[in-house]
Amino acid sequence: MALEAEGNKLRLEDVLARPGNEMCADCGNPEPDWASLTLGVFVCQACSLLHRSIPHISRVKSVQDTWDDSEVELMAAVGNSAAKAKYEQKVPPFYYRPMHTDCKLLREQWIRAKYERNEFEFIEKQEPYSAGYREGFLWKRGRDNGQFLSRKFVLSEREGALKYFNKQDARDPKAVMKIETLNATFQPAKIGNPCGLQITYLKDNSTRNIFVYHSDAKEMVDWFNAIRAARFHYLQVAFPGASDEELVPKLTRNFMKEGFMEKTGPKHTEGFKKRWFTMDDRRLMYFKDPLDAYARGEVFIGSKENSYTVLSGLPPSTQGYHWNHGITIITPDRKFLFACETEAEQRDWIAAFQRVINRPMRPQEYAVEAHFKHKP
Repeated sequence: MALEAEGNKLRLEDVLARPGNEMCADCGNPEPDWASLTLGVFVCQACSLLHRSIPHISRVKSVQDTWDDSEVELMAAVGNSAAKAKYEQKVPPFYYRPMHTDCKLLREQWIRAKYERNEFEFIEKQEPYSAGYREGFLWKRGRDNGQFLSRKFVLSEREGALKYFNKQDARDPKAVMKIETLNATFQPAKIGNPCGLQITYLKDNSTRNIFVYHSDAKEMVDWFNAIRAARFHYLQVAFPGASDEELVPKLTRNFMKEGFMEKTGPKHTEGFKKRWFTMDDRRLMYFKDPLDAYARGEVFIGSKENSYTVLSGLPPSTQGYHWNHGITIITPDRKFLFACETEAEQRDWIAAFQRVINRPMRPQEYAVEAHFKHKP
């Protein structure tokens, strides 16, 4: 019996070493240490917990446990590559494939879409996010009182916009968000809801935020992928020669970094004030509160070739009480002074700024920079 168990352990290790099995079948995390005995895939521990939420579809087991012959044979017969060919055969290019760093909602709905709903084997099941039109109700945070109220949302690729209405029978929308500048990113911790989505768009070249959620996890992820589909089809028209691989990274983006810092004004003599900062590509925005609809201000961060620099620390002449860990950003026009509460935060912010500054500017970013310079 012990010999048989040892032999099965070695055979399982051989199966694990095959191409495709060295990463989690669902999120790409390296060295998966769990397996689904019913689906024949190797998964990481985090995804194994999500598989437990669909016990009628997937039964998981640790690779460290004792395995019998039939279990090893099943894993050898299927494996991650064969399962992928079946369960992911018709994933639309715009559909978001979560990584291990993504929120639980995205990872769980990806697993359910593949194995429970078989969405990528039958194209008709993709209608909720592939049709080019979607309408429904979402809970939206009120700009002034912070209450979440039910609002009707309409996404139309034909009109090139996402709109929402304050009243169910209203003819005119409260806001029209052009697909051209639309972004969506899941923010469960910030919004205080596991299905919390932050939608941003540009209005008069300034960023606007709206915060929404839906009590049904599938509904919320369908909205997210419908926005990505609309963006994908918009970009296909805007950049006719571009490949899917070039367009997909442009569909939606997570913020490079967010958190509290202190800032002072342009004269550097005003007191430092604590603000919530969001680094969205080359736009550094600051807000009084993380859930504000509008930024108090935005700073464009260009490239080193265009005389943008980030330095650790503050000029010796800096006045006023502030946190200990300073950052100075030098732009062609002025210096911006920030202070972080901890050294770790300072290090992370500097790394985020440096990544942007090290990247050469694209032609369209010069137009954005010019707009920032002409702001009153």
